[in-house]
Amino acid sequence: MITVAEALDALFALARPTGTETVPLAQAAGRVLAEPVIASRNQPPFAASAMDGYALKGVEAEPDAMFKVIGTSAAGARFEGNVGPGQAVRIFTGAPVPVGADRVIIQEDVSRDGNLITLGRDLDRGPYVRPAGMDFAIGDRVEAPRVLGPRDLALIAAMNAGDVTVARRPDVALIATGDELVMPGEEPGPDQIIASNSFGLKAMLEAAGAQVRLLPIARDNEDSLRTVFDLADGADLVVTIGGASVGDHDLVGPVAAELGMEQSFYKVAMRPGKPLMAGRLGPAAMVGLPGNPVSSLVCGHIFLVPMVRAMLGLGPAPAPRRRAVLGEDLPENGPREHYMRAVLDESGVRPLPRQDSALLTILQRANALLVRPMGDPARKAGDLVDIVEL
Repeated sequence: MITVAEALDALFALARPTGTETVPLAQAAGRVLAEPVIASRNQPPFAASAMDGYALKGVEAEPDAMFKVIGTSAAGARFEGNVGPGQAVRIFTGAPVPVGADRVIIQEDVSRDGNLITLGRDLDRGPYVRPAGMDFAIGDRVEAPRVLGPRDLALIAAMNAGDVTVARRPDVALIATGDELVMPGEEPGPDQIIASNSFGLKAMLEAAGAQVRLLPIARDNEDSLRTVFDLADGADLVVTIGGASVGDHDLVGPVAAELGMEQSFYKVAMRPGKPLMAGRLGPAAMVGLPGNPVSSLVCGHIFLVPMVRAMLGLGPAPAPRRRAVLGEDLPENGPREHYMRAVLDESGVRPLPRQDSALLTILQRANALLVRPMGDPARKAGDLVDIVEL
């Protein structure tokens, strides 16, 4: 039995990069940028007005000074002439500042009579001109890797990149196993339950950037399991749920070995999630999760999401932890690292009262996992503890 840290190291060694593809910028939200984007233009591409007002020579901007208005500069329609002494151009926000002008007097500081304007006595300091390249310049970069969000996409669009190179989404095949399972919406028999783990894991892994296939339920016989493994062909990561322990009906390990799986490890000193298995099945990484719903989903957070992020080029990093104030006393922990379902609020973090790995209602209420190290001594309310936010 290995530690959580050792299991993560082994899983990162299995998590091969997925390669790259080029997609239109409009389809890049949430994707992982694989190559830097380099600006091909300045922003703004010209000196632009920051306000509505009048463009003129700054040295002439004196209280009560008068100017002749010789034209207009609007966004998308610049004034083509030059601004000479005693002249001004009506200008609007975002419009190019005309040649010869270097200051914009806001319209609130101007009175106009026909083509003549008079400046007020208390002028804003200005100059209300955004220099060319003030935001970014040719050659500036959006660095990779990074998950592309709205702010990134707006900047990349302004840099005039219509396409971006992103990491290909890992293809994950999810295989639930067991004669006791039926799909949601079906009528279960008297000894059957609903297959729920797959749906939570699918949502979790898709949010992490994977493309997930839900394969048919593999029944508790070798032929069924082989058939479903065949359907996983082409996946970057094969995830089985249940059947990875050592009971009479736990066939995942033997069948996977028969199909050529090179096992990396089996069993992790954690709670919940001890009967975790991993290895390589041909070109794919394979992870066998325990069948208990909470065990499966906790292992998804702690192991599968970091694996997917590593495959996307975001680096081999465990699930982020932070410190929180413990809200109640806790007894000493046992020999396995414990991921307790907990509620985090302004007053601190408290484990929920029941920690059975079959209780999805408890996991649904939790917004954090309180991490107890192996052999952690008894803790008092007010101690700082590690948590993984959900």
